[in-house]
Parts: sequence; C-alpha cells; structure tokens
Amino acid sequence: MLTRLSLRLRVFLIFAGLLAGLLGVLAVALFVALRRFDHAAAATAPGAAMPDIGTVLIGAGAIATLGMLMLVLWVWFLFDQHVARPIETLAGGLRTGAAPERSEGRYLADLAPAARASAEARLRSAEALTETVQTHVAELAREKAMLESVLSDIGAVALMTDAEDRVIFFNATARAALPGLVLGRPLARYLRPAALLAARRRLLAGNGGATGLAVLTAEGSRLSGHMRVTAEGGHVLILRPPSAPSHGEALENLRRRAATLVPLLGAVEDALPPDVRGAIRDEGAALIAALHALAPEPALARVDAQALAGSVEEVTLGRIDELCLAADGGALAVLLGDLARRLLTGGRLAQLDIIRAAPGQDEARIALSWQGDALSMAQLDEWLAGAPDPDRPGESGAAIAAEAGTGLWTEVRPGGGAIIMPVPARADHCEVPPGLTYKARLGPAGPALDAMTCVVFDTETTGLDPADRIVQIAGLRIMAGRPTGERFETLVNPGRPIPQRATRIHGITDAMVALAPDMTTALRAFRHFTEDAVLIAHNAPFDMGLLRSAATETGAEFPNRVLDTVLLSAMVWGKSAPHSLDALAERLGVTIPPEARHTAMGDAEAAAQIFLRLIPALRAKGLGDLDAIRDQARQYRRLIADANR
Repeated sequence: MLTRLSLRLRVFLIFAGLLAGLLGVLAVALFVALRRFDHAAAATAPGAAMPDIGTVLIGAGAIATLGMLMLVLWVWFLFDQHVARPIETLAGGLRTGAAPERSEGRYLADLAPAARASAEARLRSAEALTETVQTHVAELAREKAMLESVLSDIGAVALMTDAEDRVIFFNATARAALPGLVLGRPLARYLRPAALLAARRRLLAGNGGATGLAVLTAEGSRLSGHMRVTAEGGHVLILRPPSAPSHGEALENLRRRAATLVPLLGAVEDALPPDVRGAIRDEGAALIAALHALAPEPALARVDAQALAGSVEEVTLGRIDELCLAADGGALAVLLGDLARRLLTGGRLAQLDIIRAAPGQDEARIALSWQGDALSMAQLDEWLAGAPDPDRPGESGAAIAAEAGTGLWTEVRPGGGAIIMPVPARADHCEVPPGLTYKARLGPAGPALDAMTCVVFDTETTGLDPADRIVQIAGLRIMAGRPTGERFETLVNPGRPIPQRATRIHGITDAMVALAPDMTTALRAFRHFTEDAVLIAHNAPFDMGLLRSAATETGAEFPNRVLDTVLLSAMVWGKSAPHSLDALAERLGVTIPPEARHTAMGDAEAAAQIFLRLIPALRAKGLGDLDAIRDQARQYRRLIADANR
C-alpha cells in the first residue's frame, strides 16, 4: 500500500512518525518516572520526608534522552539507506546514462522508474543517432580504409604535422625509422631541427608549396625527400634513405663461394697438423661471420614461415618452424618456386624445410632438399642469373636474394643434395604493426579532461605489497578524449621467483619472464612513453607506489600528474557505492573479456573505457578539469590516498 504514496507524502510520514515516536518516548519516560515516584511515596514512613521530585524528573529526562537518541539514529539510518544513498546512485546513473537496477530507489516512489526511463530513452536516442551516423559515413569509412591501406604500406617515411609542428600522423615505416615516435610531440624530437627550419624558410619564400629536404634523424641517419605545406599550416614529409650503389649481387656471390670453400677445407683437414686444422676452422667461421655482418639490412617486410611455405609451388613440405622471416614473402615464394620447378624438370622433387638455425641465433635456414643427383654451384649460379618473376622482368634471382640480405649455395647430402638459403628471423609469429597512427586535430593542450594527453596503465606484480616487483606493465595513450592506438606492453623479469598465488591470478610464470627485459629496461621505456602525459590507473596509489619505489634502482622517475578511476567514481556515485574495476565496468556497460581480466593490457583497456565514460558525468558536476578534481579529492582521503606527490 505504501508504494502507491507520493514521495512528498512519504517524506512527511517519515517526519510525522519521528514526531510521534519522540512524543511516545517522552510519555513513556514520564510514566516510568511517576510510577517510581508513587512507589517511593508509598514506601515512605509517616512523618518522613517525601521523595525529591527533581531526582525523579532527572531520571525521566535521562530515559527520554536515550530513547530519543536511539529513535533519531534509527530514522537516520533508514533515511540514509533508503533515500540518501539511492539518490546518489540515481544521480550518478543520470549523469553517465547508466540505467539503475530495479532494486535501487524502490522507496523513492516514481523517482527510480523516471531515472530508468530517462536512461533507457537516452540509450535509444544514442543508438538511433549512431545508426544514422553510420549510414551517412559508410562511404567515407570505405574511402578512408582504402587510403589507410595504401599509405600504411608505402616504403617511404610519411609524416604530417599541425601548425604547431606536433606530429598528427605517421605510417609504419616512420615508426620503424624514428624510434619512440608518438602523436602530439614536436617533430624536432625525431628529426634534427636545422634542416627543418631551412626547409620552412624556403617554403615561405617560394610559391610552389613544396621543397626538397635532406635531414638527419636524432640518431644520425640520413633521410631525403620533400616537404609540403598543408591547408591548415602544417606540413607533410615524405622521406627515404638516400640511394646508394648496391653491391648485393657481388656480396652474395662472395658469400656462396665462402660457404662452399669452408666445407671443402673441412674435408681435407685430417691430412693437416692439428694446429693448422684449428686455424682453418677458426678462419672459415670468421669469414662466414664477416660476410653476415656485411649483408645489407633486411627489408621492413615480414612473413610467417607457415605462410611462405604454403605459397611455394612444386614442393612437398617438411619441417616448418614457427618463425617470422625478415623478408618479402612474395619475392621469396617466386624464387623458391622457380628453383623447385627447375629441380622437378630434372626429375628431382624438392622438399621445403624452414628451420631455426640454432638457439640464440636470429636466423632461419630455408632448404630445398631432394633425393638424386647433386647440384653444382655453377648450375645454381646459372639458374639464379635468370629472372624468376615475370612481374619483375630483368631482375635476377641473385638480385632478389641480395635484396633480402641473403644468398644461396648447394650442399651434398647422402643420396641427394640441397639448396640452402639463410634468412634473418625470430622465433614467433609475425605481428602486423599498426598501419597508420594519426589524430586529425590535436587542439590546445590543457587541464580539461577531454583535452589532455594521458596514458591509462596497469601493472601485474609478484604480490600486493609495495615491496613486490612488477612482472608486466601496459599502457595506452588517449588524446583529446580519444584513444590514439599507441600502446606499450611488456613482460618484466622481476629478478626473483613469482609466487604461485600471484601466478594463479594473472597467469604469468617464471618461464614467461625468463627472457623478458629487466625492471630498468622496461620502466625506462615506459617512462619515455609517458613523459608528457597524465597517468591514469585504477587504484593508482598501488601502481604509482611500485613505479616510485623502483626509481632508485631504475633511474626512471615519474613526476606526472595522476588520476585514479576509483576516486573519479566516488565523485560521481558517492563513497558508499562499490568502486572495484568489475563493478564500474558493469555499471558503465564496459565488457572485459575473461581472458583479458588480470592482464595488464586488458585491465588498462577497461580502465580507459571507464575513464572516457566518466568524463561527461564529471563535467556535469563541474569537475571537468584537473584543478577541480584536485580540490575535490581532499574530501575522499579516507576512501583512497592521493597518488599525486
């Protein structure tokens, strides 16, 4: 019956009930006092003094005061539990657009259903708006995807800056050529400024809008190309390493001769004195190593060994290790396929093996082996002189091998032979790098939450004590309220065994971190990634405590401003609401895949989405910038410590 009453009537009944309770307590206290006075008077002997009425009234006042205090506390508890807290929760839901649970505010009459209806209407409007926007921008998205696919794979360094010389776009080649490149930082951090200033002066003086440019990177590598002015006053740079005469084919020929000579010397070493045999072996190994060092740098292209093996025709597949080869997969497939067809024409069906050379070596051995007559080096040289790829007429097989920084030679094997080709590789699947990284407009940096540059990060550790060690750290950058796609993630060797209780939570074992960078290497790299950003974490005092306690060991200081999603949540929903990562994710509709929970990157991604969804609610409360949040944070020190120094 009470659920049908209006909220105003319910509040009136609460205070009417309180008044009635107070009057009842007072009446009970007076009744008890009068009964005690009557009993005392009846027990008084004739002629004796009557009991003191003041004492009786004091006792009644004490009873009344205690009863009233208990009654007021009880009413306050009910009011706080069923009115104040639900109102805080509903207010947070209204600001964030999250619909409250049906159990929330059931004593607040129509307020809770109205809040739910508002949140659901807001959600429906947002879905309709999203659908409309998606319909109108579908064609634009397709054109953008085409442009990205073209620009991400061009071999040149492509950069774009805004009018303030901050990087707003770069492609994968630029990321590889300019270590540490991130959005929003001045271009002069990565290219030496003298040539850039001179090029800008030429652009200002000329009328063409473009000029040639030769510039050195911060590490001293030379790049050349051109710089062009954009419509908004920024610049576009397309740069390449300077061309130089190639000695690839001569080097590859020398390498094959050396690879043939060393086994021949080994065949006759039994006839030589031991000292001479040892010298021959040492010099042969040194010759091969020197030729490896002279090989040209491998191309930026990468191909999985499994993918390469599947694209080579006219072969049977043998052992194919899990390797990422540093070479152009298409060119290698054409070269190997051409050699396999030539072997098959001579009645030799080849087997393809791609095997890691040896533990600790970043090299794979590609082998075409067969049963039958062996192949001479002269015959292989003749085959390599031809052009195997009809799309690259005039380019010999030897030139393709030289372009990949490798060479080929023959080996005699029991009952047959083999063609060997070493290729730089690492023992893993190839990761596809982010093709493009860009932000169309940076805007002025400032303290506003939706304008600042920040890094949301998380750590996994050997335990929950501040003296424990980091075993994984990950972060992602946000600029002007949007993720940029730039990420940092690494396992860390803590220099001590990882307890089983910690492994049960995050799944990281001693074997997984055995070859990972140590604390100093990892945190210095993370410091470079975060140096100009506000740091954001869930329960930031713990993560920042780990970083700061390691500063003496690593030399990596983190003086950044810090925001805590626990604290931001309390500012929206009040101190009494649950503020765990899972609770916030559920409240804000953020999905954390089970396999990503308790991984540094998975938790950082969840915290980033939570932060972005809290910004409108914080702005609605007048807490849209760092200064306002810093002032408000003083009220929450009992809930969580301030992670800022």
